[in-house]
Amino acid sequence: QVQLVESGGGLVQAGGSLRLSCAASGRTFFTYAMAWFRQAPGKERELVAGIGSTGGRTKYADSVKGRFTISKDNAKNTVYLQMNTLRPEDTAVYYCAAVATHSSLVVVLTSGYAYWGQGTQVTVSS
Repeated sequence: QVQLVESGGGLVQAGGSLRLSCAASGRTFFTYAMAWFRQAPGKERELVAGIGSTGGRTKYADSVKGRFTISKDNAKNTVYLQMNTLRPEDTAVYYCAAVATHSSLVVVLTSGYAYWGQGTQVTVSS
């Protein structure tokens, strides 16, 4: 069983920055592809950014390209999401997700992830 523990959410003004962290614990016999999803009230959960198991490949939602950066520290089994120039429409619960894989590709589908964090609230005020 893998546990994902998120931290770093909070309230920020528009134009500000936050960094989310997600630490994976448990059995780590394989490498993990990881991602950040978000879900706003009344909306479906959507991929914000994903990163392959080696950290060499990334993918971003169009709405966050150029503002958000995902990175992965394999030694620490931790993934980060640096969020800059935040907008009110970025307000949502952000979830970390992970899946054990031998591939270096980014997993883009919600259904492709086996493990989920509890979520952390990000609120951007205008």
